Parts: sequence; structure tokens; C-alpha cells
Amino acid sequence: MGLDGKVVVVTGGTRGVGAGVARAFAEAGADVVICARRPPEVPSPGVQFRVLDLRDPAAVRAFFAALPRLDVLVNNAGGTPYRRLTDADAERHARVIELNLVAPLTASLAAYEHLRRVRGSVVMIGSVSGSRPSPGSAAYGAAKAGLESLARSMAVEWAPQVRVNTLVVGMVRTERSPLHYGGEEGIAGVSRTVPLGRLAEPADVGAAAVFLASDTAAYISGASLLVHGGGERPAFLDAATVNKEA
Repeated sequence: MGLDGKVVVVTGGTRGVGAGVARAFAEAGADVVICARRPPEVPSPGVQFRVLDLRDPAAVRAFFAALPRLDVLVNNAGGTPYRRLTDADAERHARVIELNLVAPLTASLAAYEHLRRVRGSVVMIGSVSGSRPSPGSAAYGAAKAGLESLARSMAVEWAPQVRVNTLVVGMVRTERSPLHYGGEEGIAGVSRTVPLGRLAEPADVGAAAVFLASDTAAYISGASLLVHGGGERPAFLDAATVNKEA
């Protein structure tokens, strides 16, 4: 897909979705750099690691300034623990927004001059949590909604030199899935709520990210690509007492 020799930075690419995205770009021929506070437990072939705290703006700017070239930025770093709104103060919830919305903005601004020179692209890793109620992760959902909006505005402001798109990701099976869904029984139960019958694999998200960053998607900018297996079966269908499938 035209990624041979391209330099790609994947933030938070040490595990889960980020690691899957990094592997996909490496397999597509790109030179991949991942950055996070801690190194990956299992290094991926063809992927370089750099230590970086994405919540430190000065460090982020220095990191990107030191790169000789950059073609693609994947803003993947993020996440949240399960936390009801009334279980924490606003300052703690704000830290979730800082990681999931402010940090991608900081990284994108720091990467802009590199990307402008090569007519590169930004891929935001969004979430279905940004478009539906997210009890237990409300601040995360708000941040992901903001990230998608930011990407659309960024795509207009930075056109035509830089393309910006968002992957709106559904539930993904990673090493942390048991924390969200329980053991294998819980994961299987949750999988049955997805029309395609399974959770996404990190490789599924990686393949979509490679597509958006490639020349194949040269006329796609400001878009939100749903990677959620068809979404969620409407609850009313199972609650209703009529029109049941045999």
C-alpha cells in the first residue's frame, strides 16, 4: 500500500491495540517507532522503542523535533480504568481527558511540520465510547468524542498537506480484556453481542490504520471509519415478545 520506507510513529504502541497497529505497519514495509513510558514486554520485529511520557508537552516536542523524518502519526495512547463519575473528583477525571484528548493534540502539533513537508497523515484511534453512553468511563467517552471532532477540524485546517482520519474502534480482544469483560465465559458472552460474533483483534485495527495511512486512501480525510464488527445488537430486539427469530 505504498508504505515501504515510510516512517511511522505509534504512540503507546507497546501492547494491545497499539502493538497490533505497530506490527501491521512494520509488515507493510514501514519503519515503525513506538513510544511510551515503559518498553514492551515482547518486542516486535522491525519496531523501535523510545521512552516518552506523552503527558509531558516539552518532552513530546523534543521527541518529534529529533526525528529526521515522519510520514504517519498514529495517536493510539490512551485508556481508562473503570470509574463511576461520583467515585472520583473532577481532577482525576480530567487526567483521563488529558491522556486521551490533550496528549494526541500535543503530539499532532509537534509532528505537524514533519507531516506537512511530506504530505503525510494522522490516524486517531477513537472509540465507540465517544458516540454512545459510557457508564463507568464517562470521561474517556467524552475525550474520544472530542478526539473525533478534533480530527475533523484538523483535517480541514491542515488540508491539503496533511490528511487526518479517525478509526472508531469497538471492543477488542487484548491481554487486558479480562479486566473489562471477565474470563473466557465473559468474553464469549460479550462476543455474542457483536453482529460479526467476535471481538476485534489488534490486527484488525492495524489493517484499518494501514489503509487510512496509505496511498489507497489518498482522497480520504476528515473521515471516521467504524471498526466495530457491525456495532451492537439493539437491546429492544431481545426484550420484545414478538417478531422473534426461530
